[in-house]
Amino acid sequence: MTEVLSGQDLIDAGCLQGKWFGEALRAANALLEGGSSREDALAHALTFMPPPPTPLRVAGDLPFYENIIAETPEEEENLLSVRGSMAELMRTPVIKAGAVMPDACPAGPVGTIPVGGVAVSEAIHPGMHSADICCSMAISVFPQVSPAALLDAVNEVTHFGPGGRQRGKQFRPEAGLMERFEANDFLRDIQSAAIEHFGTQGDGNHFAFVGTIGSTGETALVTHHGSRAPGARLFTKGMKVADRTRRDVSPETLKQNAWIEADTAEGDAYWEALQIVRAWTKGNHYLIHDMAAERLSAKVSDRFWNEHNFVFRRPDGLFYHGKGATPAFAGWAEDATDLTLIPLNMAEPVLIVRGKDSANGLGFSPHGAGRNFSRTRHKRLQEGRPEADILAEETEGLDVRFFMGKADISELPSAYKNAASVRAQIERYGLAEVVDEVVPYGCIMAGDWHQDPPWRRKKKQRPA
Repeated sequence: MTEVLSGQDLIDAGCLQGKWFGEALRAANALLEGGSSREDALAHALTFMPPPPTPLRVAGDLPFYENIIAETPEEEENLLSVRGSMAELMRTPVIKAGAVMPDACPAGPVGTIPVGGVAVSEAIHPGMHSADICCSMAISVFPQVSPAALLDAVNEVTHFGPGGRQRGKQFRPEAGLMERFEANDFLRDIQSAAIEHFGTQGDGNHFAFVGTIGSTGETALVTHHGSRAPGARLFTKGMKVADRTRRDVSPETLKQNAWIEADTAEGDAYWEALQIVRAWTKGNHYLIHDMAAERLSAKVSDRFWNEHNFVFRRPDGLFYHGKGATPAFAGWAEDATDLTLIPLNMAEPVLIVRGKDSANGLGFSPHGAGRNFSRTRHKRLQEGRPEADILAEETEGLDVRFFMGKADISELPSAYKNAASVRAQIERYGLAEVVDEVVPYGCIMAGDWHQDPPWRRKKKQRPA
């Protein structure tokens, strides 16, 4: 009778039981059936044993750059939270470097990359670009168009709030892009969302901002939004793949910092999916801009865009994750210009900047003004004051509109860090050069739709 190797033999050899036992024993017993010795069969089985778990780095072993100054007690509290999260994040085994921008603010449990955080890694971390993949800025210049006319046109053609466009009002991305969706394993079943959400801007801090170029006086439209449902669904899939790696390779790593190995089949497919969603998001911005131009029978003389919530691969082969951080190095994308956009708040100019690829910023600049308080806490601080008074005071002289009908005071200027301070710190740390600005005329945001969401309105409108 042929001798058989069992799982107990592997345990007796000092192995911890695992899924790999099955494959290892099949291979070893095949050798025994072929006449190999028990010792050779056991040695072959042991080659299937996975490597030991990769431990976290020792706390403090890998420092990170700070490009931020706390100027108030609230900012000091904010910065302490940012430091705590970044310190824990830097323990992730595949992380190589990190930095925080002047607009940094915490964004989840300790160890989560903060908004305004940069992390350089050997791998791709879906949690470090978050569900709002490719949150980005785009600008189009409309010569000989008044700001009032442009804001009215944008208000007619854009779409804010939850969900996508209704059937009959949807737009289909160009055919070549949809073919790329179909060819990608991560995106194949997301095509309907790519159509439904095309030409939409979402909610939260996303906006359509109209103003005038400081140097020329020409009217410009600046939009801010991400990849909507297609990006959110890709993120969910990416996190599942990353967590499998985490459990197998480094169980101590925090779930939000799990990674997808680069240069693997799954890594290549995910990287390609990110580029496809990036192209979709760029098209989404310009669809809204082009619809406004068509409504006005106007021409666009210039335009450019940049993402500030994405992952970039530089020539060193490493992945540079910018969570709310604007690329400031040359050639960050094939369609990159030498200019990028940094908004501050609805009452302040959008900065047009040229990046400086500073070492202390790891090649990034801020994405905006950032927050010192959560939306909920900011609203609590305003309790006792009529919302109409708050809105009138903070938007004086501006045409500010809320697409869903109710103002969202958590998006007013007081919800954000001091714009002049952020701008001064950009200069202090050499992160970017401000070359021009878009002076505000007005903007459109989703507004606070949670108090009377669309589905509740529909229910109220149904006949009894």
